[in-house]
Parts: sequence; C-alpha cells; structure tokens
Amino acid sequence: MPPEVYAETVLKATCFACVYFTDEDDRPLQLHSVYSPAHPWQLVGGTMDPGERPFGTAARECREETGLTVSGPPRLLATVYGLSGTQWPYSTVGVVFDGGRLTAEQIRGITLDPREHDEARVLPLAEWEALMPPRDFARLGAVAEARRTGVAAYFDAWDWGTE
Repeated sequence: MPPEVYAETVLKATCFACVYFTDEDDRPLQLHSVYSPAHPWQLVGGTMDPGERPFGTAARECREETGLTVSGPPRLLATVYGLSGTQWPYSTVGVVFDGGRLTAEQIRGITLDPREHDEARVLPLAEWEALMPPRDFARLGAVAEARRTGVAAYFDAWDWGTE
C-alpha cells in the first residue's frame, strides 16, 4: 500500500505542549482563558505548529502567553491523551514539561496576551479544585505528583465531549 493511501487509514491527532510552573512554595501557576469557558484555568502552552517539536512548542507558547523564557534541558512531567469526540474530530496528544519554580518577581513580571488570557494566578493545589472541571483538576494533580515524585505521569482521560 502506498504511504499516502495508508496515511488516510491511520488515526489523526492534534498535539500540544505545556509548561508546568510553580511559585517558590510549589503552588501551581495557571492562566485564565478568555476563550474557553469549559476549561477556564490552563497551564502555559498550546497547540503545536507544523514542523515544531514538543519542547519548541512549549517554549514558543510560554514566550507568547507570558513573556517568560523556558530553557532546557526539557524535563517531561506528563503525557496527556484524549480520544476524539463530539467537540473535536481528532484525538489529542500532549506533553507537559517542568518549567521550574518562579520567584514572586518573575510572576509579577508575567505579560499576558489579552486575546488568550486575562489573569495569571498561583494557588495551593487543593484550592484549584473548586475552580476547574474535575478532569482538568485531575490532570493538574497528576502533573504536580509527577513533579513531586520525579516519575512522569500518563494521563489518558482527556477525551473530547466528556465534560
């Protein structure tokens, strides 16, 4: 079977890459979305552009969304997978990298893109639960646990249309 014919038969997926930051007290940083009421609080990151590799996407999105520069070497915290569904026709594959701990000065210096986010907030992990859908919070918890233990997480409950 020619490659172009075979390619039409395989799973299609979109890919994203994120950066997990905390403050110096290990409280997660998230950004408030202006475009996604279903997922109001998000990690820094976004969808991969053609020709990008995951860490390049994470670094680019971080610069665009916060003005912060992420440097390597990349440390993988989690892989996230979601099946296609009613809200999106493709599966989703994502990776979350460790961005480290930010100082209070670095957090105050975050510059948001108002077309995407209107607030950057740092809270203790438990306080995020009331502000997020359950699976978003579960993903955040898995990423925090991966950072704490040094064991990368595999989070495969990010399916579309299961809000």
